[in-house]
Amino acid sequence: MKQTILVTGGAGYIGSHTVLELIMHNYQVVVIDRVCSFEINHPEITYFQCDIADTHAVKTILSHYKIDAVIHCAASIEVAESVINPAEYYENNVIKTLLLLDTLREHALTKLVFSSSAAVYGIPQQLPIKESHTCNPINPYGRTKYIIEKVLQDYHAAYKLDYIALRYFNAAGAYPEYNLGERHQPETHLIPRMLEAVLHNKPCTLFGTDYETPDGTCVRDYVHVRDIARAHRLALEYLLAAPLNVSSAIINLGTAKGFSIQEIITTVEQVTDKKLSIKRMPRRAGDPAYLIADNTLARSLLGWQALHSDITSIISSAYEFYIREAPKKNTLLHLKGYYEEKNN
Repeated sequence: MKQTILVTGGAGYIGSHTVLELIMHNYQVVVIDRVCSFEINHPEITYFQCDIADTHAVKTILSHYKIDAVIHCAASIEVAESVINPAEYYENNVIKTLLLLDTLREHALTKLVFSSSAAVYGIPQQLPIKESHTCNPINPYGRTKYIIEKVLQDYHAAYKLDYIALRYFNAAGAYPEYNLGERHQPETHLIPRMLEAVLHNKPCTLFGTDYETPDGTCVRDYVHVRDIARAHRLALEYLLAAPLNVSSAIINLGTAKGFSIQEIITTVEQVTDKKLSIKRMPRRAGDPAYLIADNTLARSLLGWQALHSDITSIISSAYEFYIREAPKKNTLLHLKGYYEEKNN
């Protein structure tokens, strides 16, 4: 009999790729998300538009379906926005997660994979960054993820909740064959911002060219979203195969190598065969020169390694997705302008 997995935030960037990965490996999936549309149409997926804080709706879903485990991806994710509006982040990422965890506890669900973030580390003191590195997040987003990690540790000790928390480094790339990619509004991640700049002939802002790196720009560890999705499945299978109250874990997801922003610019230009217009600005406060993961634990505990770590293939997949998305966006913009003009 197929196992059924609940994925919160399953219509989002990480969540949708994870849902697809699960379907491809013979799981049934129940998705909860606040958005009104879902890109994947498959008989093994049941989609509910609701908030994880709607305890009545979530309890109804859990009562109707025999859920074997939960992958919790639902969260607000923009670092800069979290600084401007921390209340929203503490509500969405902390308060609502606590409500969800208690609802799961009422239904005796004891297996959870949590989408965490490398933002919990703050400014790295050693490289590559191990999971044992001191956590000192420097923005509300990172603090919300770290708070939930501590909550999970306490729930494991008190309520026998078994969990894997996955600390992503820089998620990137797309799965254009299935119409999956980044659709953030506004877009703040580096690679999609550059691709949008190329597609719309607009300048792209580069913050800081005087870091102590080979070319003066920040170096980051970019992980293909398909590899992140596979890590969720492997973490899930680790928990499902283990006896109750196994030792839970916090695991980095990264390639253990970095690319500078200038290297990303060069690769974007090579992939798109277009020249980027770069607007150079001073450093942003809190941006470290290097962020590179130690992924030893992911390899040893989950048997995971990045299969799509080549930066050219990451950017090429994202570019193909945006080319396919561009006509849709233009149509939507045209219709928006038409209705605004008609109603004014």
